[in-house]
Amino acid sequence: MARTLRFLSGIPVSELKGVGPARAKALASVGIETVFDLLTHYPRRYIDRTKEARIADLHVGEVASVLARVDRISSRRLGGGRGRGGRVMVEASVSDSSGRMKITFFNQAWREQQLTPGTEAVFWGKLEDFRGTKQLTNPVVDLVGDQTGQVVPVYPQSEKARITTQDVRRWVDEALRRAGDLVDPVPEPLLDRLDLVDRTAAMRMVHAPGDSVGAYVVARKRLIFDELLRLQLALVLRKRQVERTTVGVTHELAGALVGRFHDALPYPLTGAQRRVIAEIEADLADPVPMHRLLQGDVGAGKTVVAVSAMLVAVQGGHQGALMAPTEVLAEQHALGIRELLADLRVGDEGALFDRPLRVELLTNRVPAGERRKITEGLAAGEVDIAIGTHALLSADVDFASLGVVVVDEQHRFGVEQRAALRDKGRGTVPDVLVMTATPIPRTAAMTVYGDLDVSVLDELPPGRTPIETTWARTEAEQAQVWEQVRAEVAAGRQAYVVSPLVEESEKLEVSSATETYEQLSHGELAGLRLGLLHGRVPPAEKEATMRQFREGRLDVLVATTVIEVGVDVPNATVMVVLDADRFGIAQLHQLRGRVGRGAHRSYCHLLGEGATDDGERRLEAMVETTDGFVLAEVDLDLRGEGTILGARQKGRNDLKLASLRDDREVVDTARAIAFELVDAPGGPPDALVDEVRLFLDEDEEAFLFKS
Repeated sequence: MARTLRFLSGIPVSELKGVGPARAKALASVGIETVFDLLTHYPRRYIDRTKEARIADLHVGEVASVLARVDRISSRRLGGGRGRGGRVMVEASVSDSSGRMKITFFNQAWREQQLTPGTEAVFWGKLEDFRGTKQLTNPVVDLVGDQTGQVVPVYPQSEKARITTQDVRRWVDEALRRAGDLVDPVPEPLLDRLDLVDRTAAMRMVHAPGDSVGAYVVARKRLIFDELLRLQLALVLRKRQVERTTVGVTHELAGALVGRFHDALPYPLTGAQRRVIAEIEADLADPVPMHRLLQGDVGAGKTVVAVSAMLVAVQGGHQGALMAPTEVLAEQHALGIRELLADLRVGDEGALFDRPLRVELLTNRVPAGERRKITEGLAAGEVDIAIGTHALLSADVDFASLGVVVVDEQHRFGVEQRAALRDKGRGTVPDVLVMTATPIPRTAAMTVYGDLDVSVLDELPPGRTPIETTWARTEAEQAQVWEQVRAEVAAGRQAYVVSPLVEESEKLEVSSATETYEQLSHGELAGLRLGLLHGRVPPAEKEATMRQFREGRLDVLVATTVIEVGVDVPNATVMVVLDADRFGIAQLHQLRGRVGRGAHRSYCHLLGEGATDDGERRLEAMVETTDGFVLAEVDLDLRGEGTILGARQKGRNDLKLASLRDDREVVDTARAIAFELVDAPGGPPDALVDEVRLFLDEDEEAFLFKS
């Protein structure tokens, strides 16, 4: 009988020969508890023993992987001789048919027992020259045994757990033999259409390619598709479940409020804004609640789009809410939106009952008396748009008829917070627009936010001044930066100086910012009016400092990343980021977006040496482009998808082979197939649904399959 993945997930590895209690415990320490875990513990690389690299052909300085036999091995203690103070050095002499080389290990005394003379192993590391002899120091070691003429899989292994590639391969061989054929949940016509092999062949070839280099490539293609299909199926099922089980607000698009708002804008909408507003309005006219992600680069005009969506709700007698992650950002939104809507009135223009449109700000620092008035106004339907932080989720906040919810900078909120605001809709589920000014690559958006429809603002409004970005590495270059700050201030402009978070410590962050402030006040920027902003500045003082900067009574604002989002001062034309290589690309891009908001030419100066290769690449990318979507792709290439997928927080780690970076086309294919299967008359095959359930946590499974 063919076995399912669920069946294999119910068999402990202790059922396999040679896996006693000690081995089972060691395997569990690296996440392998069942036969399913073992079979999805895929090789991390392959050694092609059909054509092997020889010691004689290796060059000093290159990263080398060489199969060699241990001839001699010995150990000695360095520096201090006795006791625990000295370091242990293990030296081995290894050879192949073309020559010999030296292997050295520091503080790995157990290698002497592992690599006894006669042992064959693959040694991987950077080749050095030591007194005329080729040498590897502390290389990665894979014990592979004698498999001449084969493509040999090399597994992730734990030296701490003492689990070798040979051990894993022996257990995998037994598991595959005893499992026999595997159930294939993907219909055969679909496999033929996509040119994919069946599940059983894929699982065997990925672990045992034999003498065929192409076998594991074919196998990985199928298994990568499986991982991405399961992920997309879960997201598409969630999307369809929400659409089926929730009652939304059917908004009327005929009102005049949105048109009056657009007519009053001091600039025309961009083509991208018009396109995205049309996409949102189509959602709002539908009784199914909108769940849409709005991606837009810094300055692309997301706020106007968000306000347009909320005004659709208001003109139909409902309310809008905008939730921001920080008080600074919420206050900035409130200032900007009140200004945009200052002349708008609710009701038929000129009628007796029309009134000014009411926008209120609700954060935890609103005084109790004012807060009570706002919450009473919300409950009575007298407040049209509420802007706030997580304070909007408080139990005392009740809306008369919440129609549209906008969540800004979604990556800072948990899914639960988003759902809690949505649940304020009194029976009907309000439409939800999620905004982010931190673009992430399209494939990642389809994975992290795959239950949302995606709109992209890919056009900047005319008149946005270009921002010239430089990387100042030397003292002379940095001196020029401070001269330019002084020149801009002399011309009536303002500047930001951002100090990095030295470690994950608010105390150190404050100390770093304060030290920078003092140094600049008495040094490079002496005589200018400086302000200081960091996480521990009391709210009233923070607001006073921001007000002074907005009103031009401060020349330079020295701050931490508290000003990363939401601060909008058109007169600020210079952004200086200290130790810039300590910041991620997304943060640097957000910081740069604080300038270039007015009519004057703007500058972003990145100071620092670029201590790592990745740090250098980040800073080079920032100098090369101001396009957030291009930077997002660079970021994905540099960081991998781990940090992006971390936002999912689902049960199992369901991407073991697939990569959002390398498998962009497969993500597209898997998403299209997921919609095709879910929307088919009978829905997706039962075997496939069962696999999806296997990879979900309990809460997600209960939500998707409660019916």
